[in-house]
Amino acid sequence: MRLIPLAIAAAVAATTLTATPAFAAAPAVQIVKVYYDSPGSDRRSNSSLNGEYVVIQNTTRKAIVLEGWQVRDKTGYTYEFGPDVILGAKKRITLRSGSGGDGTSTVYWGRKQYVWNNDKDTAYVRKPDGKLVDSCSYNSTRYDDKNCL
Repeated sequence: MRLIPLAIAAAVAATTLTATPAFAAAPAVQIVKVYYDSPGSDRRSNSSLNGEYVVIQNTTRKAIVLEGWQVRDKTGYTYEFGPDVILGAKKRITLRSGSGGDGTSTVYWGRKQYVWNNDKDTAYVRKPDGKLVDSCSYNSTRYDDKNCL
Protein backbone atom coordinates (compact mmCIF):
# COMPACT_ATOMS: atom_id res chain seq x y z
CA MET A 1 0.00 0.00 0.00
CA ARG A 2 2.86 2.30 0.53
CA LEU A 3 3.87 2.12 -3.15
CA ILE A 4 0.63 3.57 -4.44
CA PRO A 5 0.86 6.85 -2.50
CA LEU A 6 4.51 7.26 -3.55
CA ALA A 7 3.64 6.59 -7.18
CA ILE A 8 0.80 9.09 -7.02
CA ALA A 9 3.06 11.65 -5.32
CA ALA A 10 5.72 11.14 -7.99
CA ALA A 11 3.16 11.57 -10.77
CA VAL A 12 1.78 14.73 -9.17
CA ALA A 13 5.28 16.12 -8.67
CA ALA A 14 6.17 15.39 -12.28
CA THR A 15 3.10 17.22 -13.54
CA THR A 16 3.55 20.28 -11.35
CA LEU A 17 7.23 20.59 -12.19
CA THR A 18 6.71 20.43 -15.95
CA ALA A 19 7.88 23.71 -17.40
CA THR A 20 5.54 25.74 -19.52
CA PRO A 21 7.03 27.73 -22.38
CA ALA A 22 7.93 31.28 -21.47
CA PHE A 23 6.53 34.09 -23.60
CA ALA A 24 8.31 37.40 -23.92
CA ALA A 25 6.35 40.29 -22.52
CA ALA A 26 5.53 43.09 -24.94
CA PRO A 27 7.84 46.07 -24.53
CA ALA A 28 6.37 49.08 -22.71
CA VAL A 29 6.65 51.13 -25.91
CA GLN A 30 6.21 49.21 -29.12
CA ILE A 31 6.57 50.17 -32.79
CA VAL A 32 3.23 49.51 -34.46
CA LYS A 33 3.85 50.75 -38.02
CA VAL A 34 6.46 52.34 -40.26
CA TYR A 35 5.01 54.12 -43.29
CA TYR A 36 8.21 54.45 -45.27
CA ASP A 37 7.18 55.78 -48.68
CA SER A 38 4.86 58.75 -48.76
CA PRO A 39 2.29 58.86 -51.56
CA GLY A 40 3.22 60.61 -54.81
CA SER A 41 6.63 61.68 -56.04
CA ASP A 42 9.42 62.37 -53.57
CA ARG A 43 9.92 66.12 -53.93
CA ARG A 44 10.67 66.84 -50.26
CA SER A 45 7.63 69.04 -49.78
CA ASN A 46 6.47 69.22 -46.18
CA SER A 47 3.28 67.32 -46.98
CA SER A 48 5.33 64.58 -48.67
CA LEU A 49 7.77 64.42 -45.73
CA ASN A 50 4.81 64.10 -43.35
CA GLY A 51 3.50 61.25 -45.50
CA GLU A 52 6.20 59.03 -43.98
CA TYR A 53 5.87 58.28 -40.30
CA VAL A 54 6.29 55.85 -37.42
CA VAL A 55 3.54 54.91 -34.98
CA ILE A 56 4.46 53.77 -31.48
CA GLN A 57 2.17 52.50 -28.75
CA ASN A 58 2.25 52.38 -24.97
CA THR A 59 1.39 48.76 -24.10
CA THR A 60 1.10 49.44 -20.35
CA ARG A 61 -1.73 50.63 -18.12
CA LYS A 62 0.22 53.72 -17.05
CA ALA A 63 1.18 56.90 -18.90
CA ILE A 64 4.84 57.14 -19.92
CA VAL A 65 6.73 60.43 -20.06
CA LEU A 66 8.75 60.12 -23.27
CA GLU A 67 11.28 62.84 -22.45
CA GLY A 68 14.66 61.70 -23.75
CA TRP A 69 13.28 58.60 -25.51
CA GLN A 70 14.51 58.26 -29.10
CA VAL A 71 13.34 56.93 -32.43
CA ARG A 72 16.17 56.11 -34.87
CA ASP A 73 16.66 54.57 -38.24
CA LYS A 74 19.49 52.25 -39.26
CA THR A 75 21.57 55.15 -40.65
CA GLY A 76 21.43 56.91 -37.28
CA TYR A 77 18.92 59.69 -37.94
CA THR A 78 17.58 60.34 -34.45
CA TYR A 79 14.48 62.02 -33.07
CA GLU A 80 14.39 62.71 -29.33
CA PHE A 81 11.10 63.32 -27.57
CA GLY A 82 10.82 66.51 -25.52
CA PRO A 83 9.65 66.91 -21.91
CA ASP A 84 6.02 67.64 -22.75
CA VAL A 85 5.33 64.37 -24.57
CA ILE A 86 3.29 61.97 -22.46
CA LEU A 87 2.09 58.73 -24.03
CA GLY A 88 -1.11 57.73 -22.26
CA ALA A 89 -1.92 54.20 -21.18
CA LYS A 90 -2.63 51.99 -24.21
CA LYS A 91 -2.36 55.07 -26.48
CA ARG A 92 -0.47 55.61 -29.74
CA ILE A 93 1.58 58.52 -31.03
CA THR A 94 2.64 59.20 -34.61
CA LEU A 95 6.06 60.68 -35.41
CA ARG A 96 5.98 62.39 -38.83
CA SER A 97 9.21 63.24 -40.65
CA GLY A 98 8.32 66.83 -41.69
CA SER A 99 7.22 69.89 -39.74
CA GLY A 100 3.98 70.74 -37.97
CA GLY A 101 2.47 71.56 -34.62
CA ASP A 102 3.07 68.86 -32.02
CA GLY A 103 0.00 67.51 -30.25
CA THR A 104 -0.94 64.63 -27.99
CA SER A 105 -1.23 62.07 -30.79
CA THR A 106 1.23 63.44 -33.39
CA VAL A 107 4.73 64.92 -33.16
CA TYR A 108 6.96 66.21 -35.94
CA TRP A 109 10.63 65.46 -36.58
CA GLY A 110 11.14 68.77 -38.42
CA ARG A 111 13.34 67.30 -41.15
CA LYS A 112 13.82 68.66 -44.67
CA GLN A 113 14.94 65.21 -45.94
CA TYR A 114 13.29 61.79 -45.82
CA VAL A 115 14.24 59.41 -43.00
CA TRP A 116 12.96 55.98 -43.99
CA ASN A 117 14.48 54.20 -46.99
CA ASN A 118 11.95 52.95 -49.50
CA ASP A 119 13.57 49.53 -49.94
CA LYS A 120 14.73 48.50 -46.45
CA ASP A 121 15.46 50.03 -43.08
CA THR A 122 15.00 49.47 -39.35
CA ALA A 123 13.18 51.65 -36.84
CA TYR A 124 14.41 51.58 -33.24
CA VAL A 125 12.91 52.94 -30.02
CA ARG A 126 15.37 53.58 -27.19
CA LYS A 127 15.03 54.78 -23.61
CA PRO A 128 16.95 57.90 -22.47
CA ASP A 129 19.77 55.64 -21.23
CA GLY A 130 20.15 54.20 -24.75
CA LYS A 131 18.60 50.83 -23.93
CA LEU A 132 16.78 49.31 -26.91
CA VAL A 133 13.06 48.89 -26.23
CA ASP A 134 11.77 47.75 -29.62
CA SER A 135 12.70 47.60 -33.30
CA CYS A 136 10.96 46.91 -36.58
CA SER A 137 12.76 46.04 -39.82
CA TYR A 138 11.40 45.91 -43.33
CA ASN A 139 12.87 44.75 -46.62
CA SER A 140 10.40 45.32 -49.38
CA THR A 141 10.08 46.33 -52.98
CA ARG A 142 6.42 47.17 -52.30
CA TYR A 143 6.05 50.84 -51.48
CA ASP A 144 3.48 50.82 -48.73
CA ASP A 145 3.40 50.65 -44.98
CA LYS A 146 5.01 48.05 -42.74
CA ASN A 147 2.92 46.79 -39.86
CA CYS A 148 5.22 45.75 -37.07
CA LEU A 149 2.91 43.81 -34.77
